Parts: sequence; structure tokens; C-alpha cells
Amino acid sequence: MFDLKGKVGLVTGSSRGIGKAIAVRLAENGVDLVVNYVRHRQDAENTARLIEAKGGRCLVVKANVANDDDVAQMFDQVKAQYGRLDFLISNAASGVLKPAMELSSRHWNWAMDINARALLTLAQQAMPLMPAGGRILAVSSMGAVRAVENYTAVGASKAALESLVRHLAVELGPKGIKVNTISAGAVDTEALKKFPNRSQILGGALERTPLGRLTTPEDVADVALFLCSELSRMIHGQTIVVDGGYSIRA
Repeated sequence: MFDLKGKVGLVTGSSRGIGKAIAVRLAENGVDLVVNYVRHRQDAENTARLIEAKGGRCLVVKANVANDDDVAQMFDQVKAQYGRLDFLISNAASGVLKPAMELSSRHWNWAMDINARALLTLAQQAMPLMPAGGRILAVSSMGAVRAVENYTAVGASKAALESLVRHLAVELGPKGIKVNTISAGAVDTEALKKFPNRSQILGGALERTPLGRLTTPEDVADVALFLCSELSRMIHGQTIVVDGGYSIRA
């Protein structure tokens, strides 16, 4: 059920962290990849080498997913290289970590464009290349439904992302395209290092997690693989939480 040989996947923001783990896990199961990055080219090339070591083909593309022209040019390269796209994983994320009273419209628009609106542009570009049975996945976080210190703009954008997934699921379901969200718990990635209270966040999450450890990028990648497989054929328009039980604690 996890033999995905011949399929093609695009993972945005896949030079590091969760995106990298998802790309590598898909490659281990036969998927050819498009690794997208915007700043960390060396990291993207390292991811590509890992994918190729698994026997997969890999196209590395620099593109800012918040820029419509960049996205269009990236899909031109996908079409030229592979001629199809089976899996779209919208993982790239950014945003300013500030209290709500310190946010500007620029901060707000930045988070919304990269974390939410980009999925719409990506899906629109992907559809001409995506056959029935394709999958679109978005990577979210618990900040979409819980208040996290200094996470106002990013959390709101993640909530918008999860809503967009539900609307896309209704529209694209009749075309045979499954659309879902993966919401990750506290994962110690490069992004989390930007939080001034990183140690407090990780320590608190570990203490509250019933399974006794933090979520890893590989945990998220395993769920992405499942959602790209036929085992998930009736999971559609859902937000799957991967957090070891953290979010069920009162």
C-alpha cells in the first residue's frame, strides 16, 4: 500500500525540518520529488542528495510561494521535468513573532500570504497536472486553534489555512483529489529556534504529552505518507493532529 513508484510529489519549504522529512519519506516509497526552497540552497541540495540516494529523481526549485510569478515558474519546471504532479504538500511557512498590539499590516499580510494564500495559488497551478487520486496536504500547527504567546499572526494564518483546506476538499473531491491538513505538535525545528521562549515551549510540551516525548519531523512525515497512500482513501477535508496526545490535556 505504500508502493508509490512512478508518482511525483512537490513539498514546499523542503530544504529543512518537517518538509525535508516528508520529502525523504516519500522518496523512500518510490516518489520522485520537487524540493522547493527560498533561501537555503545548500540545505535543499543536501535534501536532494538524500532523495537520490533512495533511488528517486529530484528537481530543486527556488521559489517564494507567496509570489504568484515564482509559483507559476516553478510549475513550468515541474511540467517540463515530470509532466504530472500526484502529491502537493504545502509546508513552507513564515511569520513575525510579536504580541498582537505590536503587529503591523505588513506583518499580518506576510503571514497570511505565505501560510494561507499560497496554498490556493499552489492548488490552482497543480490541478492541470494532477490526475484523479492526487493528494493535497497542508502542514499546520496547534496555534490554529489555541492561543500561543507571540503567535497571533501565524496562528490566525494557520486557522485560515485549515479553513481553506476544507473548502478545497468540497470543491476538488468530485475530481478525485483528496485534501487534508496535518497539524503538528511542538516539533524542535529551525523555525522554533526563533521563539525567544523555545526552551519553555519544549519543556512544557514534553511535560504535557502523554506519550512522554516530543513530536519529530519523521512522525509528521509518516502521517503524510499515510495520507498519500490508498490506506487514506476515505479521509478527506480533515485535520489530522500529530502531537502524542498533547492537545487532549486540559
